[in-house]
Amino acid sequence: MQKLVGRVLEIERLNELYGSKKSEFVALYGRRRVGKTYLVNQLFHSKYAFQLTGLSDSGLDLQLKNFQAALARFDEDYLGKPPKTSWFDAFQSLISSLEKKKGRKVIFIDELPWLDTPRSNFLPALEHFWNAWAALRDDVLLIVCGSATSWMIQQLINHRGGLHNRVTARLHLKPFKLRETAEFLRYKNANYDLYQLVQLYMAIGGIPYYLEQLRAEESVAQNIDRLFFSDQGILRTEFYNLYRSLFGSFERHLDIIKLLASKKSGLFRKEIAAQSKLSNGGSLTRTLQELEQCGFIRSYLPFGVKKSPKIFQLTDFYSLFYLRFVADSRAKGPGSWLVQIDRPAYRSWCGLAFENVCWYHTDEIKEALGISGVYTEISTWRNRDKKNGAQIDLVIDRRDRIINLCEIKYAEDAYTITKDYAEKLKNKERTFKAATKTKRTTALTFISTYGLKPNAYQRDLVRASLSARQIFKLE
Repeated sequence: MQKLVGRVLEIERLNELYGSKKSEFVALYGRRRVGKTYLVNQLFHSKYAFQLTGLSDSGLDLQLKNFQAALARFDEDYLGKPPKTSWFDAFQSLISSLEKKKGRKVIFIDELPWLDTPRSNFLPALEHFWNAWAALRDDVLLIVCGSATSWMIQQLINHRGGLHNRVTARLHLKPFKLRETAEFLRYKNANYDLYQLVQLYMAIGGIPYYLEQLRAEESVAQNIDRLFFSDQGILRTEFYNLYRSLFGSFERHLDIIKLLASKKSGLFRKEIAAQSKLSNGGSLTRTLQELEQCGFIRSYLPFGVKKSPKIFQLTDFYSLFYLRFVADSRAKGPGSWLVQIDRPAYRSWCGLAFENVCWYHTDEIKEALGISGVYTEISTWRNRDKKNGAQIDLVIDRRDRIINLCEIKYAEDAYTITKDYAEKLKNKERTFKAATKTKRTTALTFISTYGLKPNAYQRDLVRASLSARQIFKLE
């Protein structure tokens, strides 16, 4: 059995549910390739009383044959029996099989959304299985899983019929944080320096399947060349498959993703509707919700704004990298990635992607600042005044009346604050105070790959300086 990296809280919770004194119905969801099936198999493979994986793009007949075959693997009495004609009959057969088994009965149904084909009545049958049998016992652990996060939330967790409030535990499996990514790479014997590690994360994020494709003997640049810029590169062909597998009418989702990829600071909903030519109605609301639920975008209120409109911003590392450097590029073969490094598009991407890394790790930043126990609100701020424009990459508004104004820089070495840059920083802080009219104390905070080089400007201006190693607790 391979080592299970990270997932400490999820493992603890699943083991707790396995040891429960009552039946449990667990909904595990998260985007494609994030490791949901792997996690459950590693924990419970030897304990399954029944396990089924739905078939993609298959009708009722084939899904039921698949169910029958799975049942036969766990109960020899069902081998060769005539196929079932409905999901109700299928679940009745499952009940008969399970009642012969002793002890905790672990049932794992993977890719659950694929089983809910049109007019199949799958959900009513699942509802009856749980309400009329499993929930009345104390020995069932039902785990259902699916990459289509929006389906899992809307059709199962928030079901308005007989499954309403029947899910006893919900687990959203998210991509690895950077520290977990470093642990995973050490397990693969892929030893990269801090700069390469962060660059890799900015390109593909913490998706375990993507990380599994890395070759330890290759540098990060070589891996990126092979995965993105070779004809058969897995991540060259992943983009459309990713969205197609998650969303029914995925073209709307892609329109928004492509639009937001070109807007560093994000867009308001009205701007998305106008620039994407999508109707500003319920379908846009659902599309934005689905993208956010799956972790591709985030929405936030700008600093000082207490209610909508929110800003929507692309946060998926892989999508941002693909659209910036692969989608419309003719670059192919070895060296394709290193060619980009001296270009403005590369520097622009580095700035935005490293800001995304910091946004995804705000809990770690708070811990490094020693304010984990303080209530905070996270946002960005921009002054659109043409004469005195300014932007704060990350604003941490604290309940103890201090506002951390975070300046974020991705650099190959410790960053040096020059005289000119010091004046820009002073102007940012002055402009922020004047424009927001805040009475709170502002604390200029610098976040960079290797921290700051000590000098007079750093000592006079910066309240706190954090390096990637400090934030992510990297060895």
